[in-house]
Amino acid sequence: MVAVSPRVLATPPSTVAVSRVPARIPMERPRYIAVEGPVGAGKTVLAQALADRLGGRLVAEVAEENPFLRGFHADRKKYAFQAQLFFLLSRFQQQQALFQQDLFSQSTVADYLFARDRIFATLTLGPEELGLYERVYELLGPRVVRPDLVVYLQARTDALLARVRRRGRDFERTIDGPWLDALARAYNDFFFHYDETPLLVVNASDVDLEGNPEDVEALIAVIRKHRKGRQHYVPLGTRPY
Repeated sequence: MVAVSPRVLATPPSTVAVSRVPARIPMERPRYIAVEGPVGAGKTVLAQALADRLGGRLVAEVAEENPFLRGFHADRKKYAFQAQLFFLLSRFQQQQALFQQDLFSQSTVADYLFARDRIFATLTLGPEELGLYERVYELLGPRVVRPDLVVYLQARTDALLARVRRRGRDFERTIDGPWLDALARAYNDFFFHYDETPLLVVNASDVDLEGNPEDVEALIAVIRKHRKGRQHYVPLGTRPY
């Protein structure tokens, strides 16, 4: 399970360069922001930048800690249920840790929404396994903290795949275009119906969150202004999704 520390609830990947983000500027402080999107969307990069800007804590899942993940990418049908259940319980542990802290004294930014696990589950599990998974989820879901804002990073499949290939994680080598495309469509369907919290939908296909500080600045400026309802952000020069 993921260890909990006072400031960062999981060790962020070393490839994320928060130092590229310009010096912290004043920002109205939401209590809790969750950043979401399919594999390769840039969730952790943006979450780290936001946590740094807010002077807050980062809640970051470390996928590599899942002992079933490598097996899942090698044989998805065989290891899907074990991998999903581990993720569900690990994320629940992190969310319970949030309940034990004063969310009003320090902002919190997470690189996942607890409900994301259901997106993967509906995509990877068979009917019987999904039924059992849903029973566990229904017991845990009502006991987690609801964010004040969710930022959903959506991107074209070619952009997602290029980022996955560029970061070169060993356990992601078997990820291909068709699987990423199915995942992206499942995310779009989920957030099309999502209405539990304020939502900012970002077309991140042509946004370089790792290499271009101006892209980070522009996106954070939009996040600062968003307070309620659903909004969409399409950066200038973005190709059609």
